[in-house]
Amino acid sequence: MDHLYEKTVATKQIFKGKVIDLEVKEVELPNGKMSSREIVKHPGAVAVVPMTKEGNIVLVRQYRKALGKTIVEIPAGKLEKGENPLESAARELEEETGYKTKKLEFLLSFYTSPGFADELIYLYFTDELEKGTVNMDEDEFLDLIEVSLEEAEKMVKDQTIHDAKTAYAILYMRMKAGFKS
Repeated sequence: MDHLYEKTVATKQIFKGKVIDLEVKEVELPNGKMSSREIVKHPGAVAVVPMTKEGNIVLVRQYRKALGKTIVEIPAGKLEKGENPLESAARELEEETGYKTKKLEFLLSFYTSPGFADELIYLYFTDELEKGTVNMDEDEFLDLIEVSLEEAEKMVKDQTIHDAKTAYAILYMRMKAGFKS
């Protein structure tokens, strides 16, 4: 067993919501002492880097209440219960951008905030877009923009792109073969 492992001795659910649940876990630390851990339980999410045939990345501008401002992001959304990440990525891409695709390439997955949350995001890429119809959730409002990879990198630097998943995706695209300037 991992010498850093924390054994859970009790779990108390504090909140059960539509998007997240909050638990407090009492844990036994590796040194035998007790501590509490506040954990945000999240069903997971998907994100897509959609690239047009012109080589531009399709991004969304969306107001984020938690931040109190509008930010620019790649299309993304939460996994529905029991939903396959690949199917979710295709659904979110179409809902948010109106684009459909028959080809989604899985790039990688990553944890967003492992110190207090279990959210895992699955990141996909497509460069085979077919124009469809935007079909956002009823409580979702956003604008679409298309930018080159270089413009996206500048947006990360000036914090127009200011969320981790999008910055991470842009960095990954820079490192990916064939996307060097």
